Amino acid sequence: MAMKLHGHPLSPATHRVMACLEEKGVEYEFVHIHLSTAHHKESFLSLNPFGQVPALEDGDLKLFESRAITQHLAHTYADNGTPLVPQDPKERAIVYVWMEVESQRFDATAAKLSYELVTKPMLGMTTNDAVVEEHQEKLGKVLDIYESRLAKSKYLGGEVFSLADLHHLPIVSHLFGTKTKALFDARTHVSGWGAGILARPAWQKVVEKMKH
Repeated sequence: MAMKLHGHPLSPATHRVMACLEEKGVEYEFVHIHLSTAHHKESFLSLNPFGQVPALEDGDLKLFESRAITQHLAHTYADNGTPLVPQDPKERAIVYVWMEVESQRFDATAAKLSYELVTKPMLGMTTNDAVVEEHQEKLGKVLDIYESRLAKSKYLGGEVFSLADLHHLPIVSHLFGTKTKALFDARTHVSGWGAGILARPAWQKVVEKMKH
């Protein structure tokens, strides 16, 4: 049975899973979910009871929550493509720490900036400058810690690209197209890391697919 990714072309969480699938070189079918009606359709709610994208069907396994999906893919298809989770328990533990940092610290502020600076203008809504200022200050403090970490290792989880880095891709990509990029540019190691992960061939494939 072919793997199916149910998502939306503008959803960062969908892009996160797509990036993982591309890094792994796993073939999948993309099922476009129209968000305005998705949560009303019983068939989709059977995949994600919260009515949000993405959702993954891998054979008889049905999953939702993008970071849970990427972990499933990284472990189940460990021998495919890029190894995204280290085999060594200690190295893996460090990757898990930075995966938590992304979801609890980085995304908590960066996703709000992405919404204000990217999503709202796209939808014809007005950006709230006060919210932007508040969350840029918060993100700056997070990126200070990233700068210190990336001064010691090439990637957040260590010397090789992992899920800890991959999970950042959609929001970093959004923010690099806004004035918030200045926060990254002001930190040499963070800036280089961001540019490096965005240049990965797998992410470039996601970018191309999002255009269609």
